[in-house]
Amino acid sequence: MKIYTKPQLIAELKKIAAKGWIENRRHGNQGGIGNTLEDLLGIAENNLPIPNAAEWELKSQRINTTSLTTLFHIEPSPRAIGFVPQMLLPMYGWKHKEAGKKYPTTEMSFRQTIHGNSPSDRGFMVKIDRKEKKVLISFNAKKVSNKHASWLKKVQKNIGLKELNPQPYWGFDDLSNKAGTKLLNCFYVQAETKKENGKEFYHYTKVLMLQKFNFEGFLKAIEKGNILVDFDARTGHNHGTKFRMRQNCLPELYEKVTVIV
Repeated sequence: MKIYTKPQLIAELKKIAAKGWIENRRHGNQGGIGNTLEDLLGIAENNLPIPNAAEWELKSQRINTTSLTTLFHIEPSPRAIGFVPQMLLPMYGWKHKEAGKKYPTTEMSFRQTIHGNSPSDRGFMVKIDRKEKKVLISFNAKKVSNKHASWLKKVQKNIGLKELNPQPYWGFDDLSNKAGTKLLNCFYVQAETKKENGKEFYHYTKVLMLQKFNFEGFLKAIEKGNILVDFDARTGHNHGTKFRMRQNCLPELYEKVTVIV
């Protein structure tokens, strides 16, 4: 494995950008952009060997994609309650679309991707309480879409239509530690893509150096709807609660952004 100083890595990334279109080195791999870049740099997966006081990561994405990027998994507090499987799924869940087919007829689902900009069509939203230093999950029955009227009646029968009590939350300290560990200083590389004769090619056209994770920027991204909370649970399995991000929003989370290419 090669070991780079920061200036050496910057010079190498500029060379790769100048090469133009490069064929995917990992055919059939969804992570081809990152894997191909790692191969070109001669480094192991998602590991930047830069001798430095700060740790660094290499993050790569397609330009102009609508897919969300998973930042990390973390269950809401208090974790001893097991909010998702013990409260949200049985009290606020709905029949799984594969119930009676792939799963038993009693299989329930609680899948919601929500943020702080507006409520989902089932009335769920993320709220930030800076005074209490909490990121909370909120429910407002008045914001539920008419298409979910029958589901809302079941919720009313199960638990009533008031605010969640207690409310699932993440304390600022826990969330800041988790995010700060996962969102290290990084080189953020974006690539254009094209296909020719069944082969995929990448042109690495944008490189940013992102330094000093900023938790307030993280909170603001939740409020703007650029970072989302993703619940994905069914009766038989909780796939975990994730914080996910819209494309092109990563620089908002750092104090210092340096354009390399």
